[in-house]
Order: sequence, then C-alpha cells, then structure tokens
Amino acid sequence: MHIESTDIDGLSIIHLDVHGDNRGWFKENWQRTTMGQAGLPDFGPVQHNLSFNASAGVTRGLHAEPWDKLVSIAYGKVFGAWCDLREGSTSYGQLVHAEIGPDKAVFVPRGVANGFQALEDNTVYSYLVSDHWSPDAQYTAVNLDMVDWPLTPTEISEKDRAHPQLVDVTPMPPRKILVTGADGQLGRALRAVYKNAAHVEFTTRTEFDITAADIATARPWRSYDAIINCAAYNDVNGAETDRADAWEVNATAPARLAAIAAENNLTFVHVSSDYIFDGTQEVHTEAELPSPLSAYGASKAAGDTAAQTAPRRYVIRTAWVFGEGNNFMSTMASLAQRNIEPLVINDQIGRPTYAEDLAKGIKHLLDTRADYGVYNLTSGGDAVGRDEIAMAVFIGMGHDPTEVHSVSTAQYNEHRVQQATENNQPAPAPEALRPAASTLDLTKIEATGFKPSNWRSSLALYLALLES
Repeated sequence: MHIESTDIDGLSIIHLDVHGDNRGWFKENWQRTTMGQAGLPDFGPVQHNLSFNASAGVTRGLHAEPWDKLVSIAYGKVFGAWCDLREGSTSYGQLVHAEIGPDKAVFVPRGVANGFQALEDNTVYSYLVSDHWSPDAQYTAVNLDMVDWPLTPTEISEKDRAHPQLVDVTPMPPRKILVTGADGQLGRALRAVYKNAAHVEFTTRTEFDITAADIATARPWRSYDAIINCAAYNDVNGAETDRADAWEVNATAPARLAAIAAENNLTFVHVSSDYIFDGTQEVHTEAELPSPLSAYGASKAAGDTAAQTAPRRYVIRTAWVFGEGNNFMSTMASLAQRNIEPLVINDQIGRPTYAEDLAKGIKHLLDTRADYGVYNLTSGGDAVGRDEIAMAVFIGMGHDPTEVHSVSTAQYNEHRVQQATENNQPAPAPEALRPAASTLDLTKIEATGFKPSNWRSSLALYLALLES
C-alpha cells in the first residue's frame, strides 16, 4: 500500500494491496494505524454508504459536503473526478480525475466536490464519512459538465444537472474554531489575531458556560475543527476557600472538553499555568511532572492532565500574562499614575507573557499543525523578579524605579498583618503559596518556528497603548 498526492491539497489516492485467489480477492479498505503512519489523516469515520450503479455511464456529482470521506470500489470500476471548492484553499478550482477500481481508494477532504461515472455495469461505489448526513448541514456543488467524462453521461439527476458553474459556486467555508472565555486577556488577544476570520466563534461564559452539564450536545461539534479553551478560574487566593468552583472550571470542564474533542476528532487547545509546579526547578521543561503548592495550582494541574487525554491536543503552559484587562502590569501602572510606592516581592522569578504572543503562538501551532503535545509559551527575554517587572513599569510610566520597594514574600506578608493591626482590621487570610521559580523553557515552541517577542519591548508597547 502506498499513498499518492494530487494537485488538490489533501486529496490523496491510496494504492491498496489486493490479495486474490481462485475464490476472489481481499483487501484492507481502511486501516487506521497503517494508513495513518503512511500520512493519511485519522478522519474518524462514523458512517458507511454504498452506491449501486446498474449500468455503465451512470454519472453522479460533483457534490462537496462538510465532512471528510474515503471513497473506494466494492465491485466494478469508475472514473472519479474531484474539484476543490474550499474557501481560501491554495488549490481552489483545481480539477483532478482518475480511474479507480478495487485496488484504489481516494481520501476526499471536506469541501472537495466528489463525482464519478460508472465504467462497468453493476458497479458498487463505497464511501466512509466522518459525520452523519444532515439536511441542515452546509453543502456546495459544481456542475458535472466541467469534466471530460470517458462515456456519454446517463441517468443524471435533475439536481445534478442544476449545479452551478465554477464561477458561480459558493465556496465551502472552513470548519469553525470555538474560543471559550473570550472576554479575558487571551480571548481579547485572539480576537485581534483572528480579526475578520468568520470561522472563529468567540464565546463568553454567558454565551457558552464550559461548566454546563449539556456541553457535549451544545454544539454540532463535527462542524468544528478546534476548541481553544481560554476560560479559567484565575483567582489564586480565592481558590483556597472557593475550591469547588475552581476545580469545576479548571479541572472538570477541561476534562469534558477533552472528551468532546476525542469523540468528534477535534483539536483541543487548553491553557495551563506555571502554578502547576512548586518552583524548585530553576527552569521548567515540558517533561516536568506537576507539583502544585496551592488549591489553584492543583486545579490547573488536574486540567492540564485531563486535556492531554484528547488525541489531538495542544496543552499550553504559560506564566504572568499581561494584555487587555486587569493584570500585574496594569496594577503597577495605576500605582505609578497615583504616585503610590508599592512593596513588591523579589523572590518570585519568571518571564512575563504578552497576551499577543500567547495568541499568536496558539494560532501558529494550529496553522502549522505542529506535533500534538505540551508546549511552554511565554514571551522571550530575561527571567526577572516581580519587583524588577514593577520597576520596568514605573520607568515606562516616566517614574523613578526606586519608588518600587523590593521585599521578600515573608516581609510582604508581615507588612499586610501590620497594616491590618494598625487599621484595627482582622488579620488577612494567608496568601496562596506561589512557585518561587516560574521560568518556562521555550526550546520546544521555538523549534516549531515560532519566535515570541522580548517581554521588555512588548511591555513598552503595552504601556504606550495603556496611556493612549
């Protein structure tokens, strides 16, 4: 068995091994492991259809459906024809044809129109499809007279005769990408990165609650290509007491989404965190096992692990995100504007992440179809303490960096208790434990061809936008 590429991107002709003897023949028409190793997509067939064609010359097509299919011949021989009708495809409008018998199969990607003509009487045409037929699905087609058929076409349906010419075809739009948590920093950055992309669906919690019990049936999932899960419970301290909600959003919901992705052959992108580590390693690689210190970290570690059960997945570990919305950078900028001199911790080291870098990195992985797995993704540059970041913000705001007072975590907590005592207030609840070292190794993501910006240059741009 070997696979032959064609002039239509993704359309493949599979030369099958047919084993014959005096009884007839046998072949493996679809073999997931073997064909996958040879480069054929694991398209997840859910339905098997057969078309019987009584006489030579019967001609059908050319129809494009919103699913992938594997066509083959059970008996007889056909002249097959395919035309790319996918919106934005580099091979749009390209026509490919081939004679196929029992020794060949053809993988037809979603949106590529498929047609054939029976070359022998009693021909049986077989096709596996990756979704169930539905009258509500979006279809498109092109007129069969664009093909130079070897026989005079017969038994053409009126519907097939009425298909438009190529110039009048409505192209098949790409599968959709669902973005959850679209009102957060990453969600807003993804809106900018996917600007004017009609196939990307952005949802907030009120529009799509990932904790809802019915999410498995909430969408026609086979019409989607990917889920980017930006939704999260991000209150690190709040998670210490609100553990059930943190677990529901950060652990249980990603497990459900991973199951949906597995069931429907989707790519699942899940955003994880440096808080899944205890920070005893100076730099964290993707191979390091989770060792969370806090309830928040434990919930994120569970979600990280659950997301990896999806066969097609990108688990993105990131740290210290800043973008449109509330974050450490915006807080420090506000303090500078109000001439407040903050105490900032100096014993938590890491590398910040500009939300735009995070969004672009996710899009890069999806666009390039990089190897599935876990990826660290932050901005580039030097690893620094939170106090140094605060100083960089103050400098960017035109202030003296000495207005930022560098303290240890212990000193900061002592100051909080002292302030409460002086103001006759109850002692503050202890802050959740945080990893001392949060620097994520970027070797793996950079090996895919993605180069994030230096966080310092991105910070300068961010502050300029903040003040505008």
